Amino acid sequence: MSFAGKVWRLLVGIKDGLVLLLLLLFFGLLFAALTARPSPGLVREGALLLELDGSIVEEAPPIDPLEILMGGEVPAGHYEARNLIRAIDGAARDDRIKAVVLDLSRFTGGGHVHLQEIGAALDRVREADKPVLAFAFAYGDDAMMLAAHASEVWIDPLGGAIIAGPGGERLYYSKLLEDLDINARIYRVGTYKSAVEPYMRSDMSAEARENISALYASIWQEWQANVKKARPGADIERVTSDAVAWLNESEGDTAAAALAAGLVDKLGDRTEFGARVAELAGADAWDTAPGSFAKTELNVWLEANKPDRSGKAIGVVTVAGEIVDGDAGPGTAGGDRIAQLLDDALSSDLAALVVRVDSPGGSVTASEEIRRAILRHKAAGIPVAVSMANVAASGGYWVSTPADRIFAEPETITGSIGIFGVVPTFEDTLAGWGVTSDGVRTTPLSGQPDILGGFTPEVDALLQTTVEHGYDRFLNLVAQSRGKTAEQIDAIGQGRVWDGGTARQIGLVDQFGDLDTALRWAAAEAGLEEDGWHALYLGNKPSPYASMLEQLIAPESGKEAHTRDLFGLAAIRREETARRVAGDLRRLLTAQGAQAYCLECPSAAPARSEPADRQLLSLLARIFGN
Repeated sequence: MSFAGKVWRLLVGIKDGLVLLLLLLFFGLLFAALTARPSPGLVREGALLLELDGSIVEEAPPIDPLEILMGGEVPAGHYEARNLIRAIDGAARDDRIKAVVLDLSRFTGGGHVHLQEIGAALDRVREADKPVLAFAFAYGDDAMMLAAHASEVWIDPLGGAIIAGPGGERLYYSKLLEDLDINARIYRVGTYKSAVEPYMRSDMSAEARENISALYASIWQEWQANVKKARPGADIERVTSDAVAWLNESEGDTAAAALAAGLVDKLGDRTEFGARVAELAGADAWDTAPGSFAKTELNVWLEANKPDRSGKAIGVVTVAGEIVDGDAGPGTAGGDRIAQLLDDALSSDLAALVVRVDSPGGSVTASEEIRRAILRHKAAGIPVAVSMANVAASGGYWVSTPADRIFAEPETITGSIGIFGVVPTFEDTLAGWGVTSDGVRTTPLSGQPDILGGFTPEVDALLQTTVEHGYDRFLNLVAQSRGKTAEQIDAIGQGRVWDGGTARQIGLVDQFGDLDTALRWAAAEAGLEEDGWHALYLGNKPSPYASMLEQLIAPESGKEAHTRDLFGLAAIRREETARRVAGDLRRLLTAQGAQAYCLECPSAAPARSEPADRQLLSLLARIFGN
C-alpha cells in the first residue's frame, strides 16, 4: 500500500502540474488575444511611423501560425498598398500627426505602380505642410523611389545607395535538360511567348529580346521621370552612367557618394535621425532612449482610421499573384476561392463590381473560372470595371475581359496574350539506366500520356492542337471585349507584353487611373452620388491566431538578418534568384494544365512560403532523383 500511495501521489502531482500549465497557457493566450489587436486609444501626437519591414503588395498572404511556431520567428511583412495610402492620407489630414517617418532599413521592394501611388500620397502630406523623413542603411531602386518623395532623406554613414535599373539575366536550362536526358515537350502559340524559352534554348530569342528591351526601357524611363520630378537635385545620370567613377570620386565611401549625387540629404545614424524627428514631431515622454521620438505605429493608426462604410457597397475582388487552380490565397489567386467570393457576393446587393488585378497569369482553367464568376455579376446588371495594378498579363488579362471599362497606369505591364504548356518526359533518362518500355495498345492513345515511356506523335499533336484552340479562344474573348476582330488582336497578341501607355494606344486599356478612379467610375455608372457609396473588399480576414503568435514570439526576431549594406543587397538578390529558379523548375516538374502566364513580367513579392533555397533544393532533388 505504501508503494501504491506513492504512485498515486505522483500521478496527482503530475495532474496538478498539467492543470496549472494549461491554466497559464490559457491566460497567456487570453492576454495575447486582448492585446494583439491594436487599440485606437494608443494613437499619440507626434509622427506616423511607417517601418516597412518587408515588401509592398496588392494583397497580403496569410501568416501561417504553424510556420511561426516551427520557425520561432515572425516572417517578413507584407504591406498592402491601399492600407499604406489610407494611413498616409489620414496623417495628412489629422492635426495629431506632425510628420511621417519612413524607416526603409528592411524594405524589400514593391511594384512600380504601388510605389508611385504611395509616393503621390507622401506628396500630399508635404502639401499639408508636414515633413516626411526617410531613413535607411542602404537604398536600392524601390527604396529610392519612395524616399525621393521625402522632404529629408537620411542614410547611415556606413550605408550607401545604388541605382541598378530594371533588367538582368535569366537562366536557360536546355543544356541541363539535354545532359539529364529529360525531354521537355513544349506546346505554345505566340511569337513572343518566351515563357517556355528557358526550357528550349540556351539564350534569349531575338523576338523576346526586342519585346523585353522595349518594356524595360519604358519602365526605366518612368522610374527616372518619377524620381527626378520628386527630387530634382538627384543626379541619376551620374550614378547610373559610370557607377565606378562616381564611387571613386568619394574614395569608396558609398554614403558620401550618395550625398554628393543628391540621392540623400543627410548622413547620420539611427539615433541622430531619431533626434531630428523629435525636433519636428516631439519627444517621446514614455521612452527616453537615445533616438526615440513621439510616434504612432501603422497598425494602431489603421485601427483608429477605419474606412467609411456609409452608402451603397461597391464590391472589390482582388486577383493577386499567380492564378492557380484550387483554393490558394490570399496573395495567390486560387480560382476556386475567388469564384466563391464572387458568388457569395451575388446576394449582397452590390451597386457595382471592381476587379483589382495584379497578376502575371497562370492556369487557363482557373482564369476562366474567375472570368465566368465575374460574368455572373455582369448578368445581374451592375457595372463592372477592372483596375490594373503593377501587372495584369496573360491570365491576368483573361480575367479582365468581362469589364465594361479597363483602367491601368502607364507603368502597368499587360498583354502577353498567348498560351503554352510544358510536359517533361523521361524515356531517354530511363534508357540511360538500361530501362526501356514496351507494351500493347488498342489505340494510339492507350496508356497515354506516358511521362516515362514517352508520348506518341498523336498525343503531341493533340496537346498542340489544344493549346492552339485555347489561343483562339483567348483572341476571341479579347476581341469581343475590346470591340475588335480576332485578327486585329492576333496582331498585338502573340504573347507580346506591353507597358500601360502603349496598351492604351493599341486599345487593350481604356484609360489611365488608379483603383480610386475605377471606383468613382463604377459609382457614377451605378448612378450613385459622390458620398453615397463605399468600397467593400471581398476576401478573407487575417487570422487572429497569427496576430497572437506574432505578439507571443519575439516580434523583433529575425529583423537584423534583413538589415543590409550594399553587400547585403547582393544577398537579397541571391534569395530572389533562388526563388525564380525554383519557380522555373516547378513549372517544369509539377502537374499543370495549359498556362496563360507571363514569365517575362517582373515578379511580384512572393507569398509567404518555405525559404527559396529550400524550395530550390527540393526541386533539384526531384530532377536528379528521376
